[in-house]
Amino acid sequence: MNQDLRPVCRQIRQDILEMIHAAGSGHPGGSLSCVEILSVLYFQVMHLDPSRPQDPDRDRFLLSKGHAAPALYSVLARRGFFDPALLPTLRALGSPLQGHPHMERLPGLDCSSGSLGQGLSIANGLSLAAKRQGKDLRCYCLLGDGEVQEGQVWEAAMTAAHFHLDNVCAIVDDNGVQLDGPTAQIMNVAPLGEKFAAFGWNVLPVDGHDLDALSAAFQAAQQCKGRPSVLLARCVKGKGVSFMEHQWVWHGKAPNQEELSAALAELA
Repeated sequence: MNQDLRPVCRQIRQDILEMIHAAGSGHPGGSLSCVEILSVLYFQVMHLDPSRPQDPDRDRFLLSKGHAAPALYSVLARRGFFDPALLPTLRALGSPLQGHPHMERLPGLDCSSGSLGQGLSIANGLSLAAKRQGKDLRCYCLLGDGEVQEGQVWEAAMTAAHFHLDNVCAIVDDNGVQLDGPTAQIMNVAPLGEKFAAFGWNVLPVDGHDLDALSAAFQAAQQCKGRPSVLLARCVKGKGVSFMEHQWVWHGKAPNQEELSAALAELA
């Protein structure tokens, strides 16, 4: 699909804030930081059909940083997987839009997630199975930069390179902030590019909010053969809302009515 995604991204950011405010809990910072990544994937890059969410030949997406579920829910709704009228039920009892994705409750989800560090391992399994079945599909996995402090991520990175899984594309939301402070102070993961390269990956640094740059980076990943690719996406925690940007306190805090109104005014 060829379209200007800027209005889509603005709508998704509005959805995220309104959903989390209605729920009274959630994770705005890391949801706002990955909006452009998800928008480019779902509206331009991935082979999928919302009317056939279980198409066996579809590309797969795995939200390893499962707390960013509000961003994914909005993208799925705006892409046509379900009615956007469902969005205000985020985290409500009985809603399919739980605090972390539950694939058995909502169309368009390729895995359940929430416990950090597991998504890339799942992507490897799906990708290896696809290769052995002769399927031409790709698996995309979004991780947080705090999440890559998990040892399982690096076991998965080693595995993907060992099995030459060139149908795996990881994306690191490198926004520099995690639950209770700057990533560099809590457990420094830098230099990420050199680490992934040492594990045998094709490393693609990119501005995580530049739609054209993201599209080009995903295309470069598709063209790389024989090894997995990773987009190191430089992002801003809380992107689009001035008082949330770079602030760790907004990792997992819902805006009140005054804060919501101020944020939506900035996005208008």
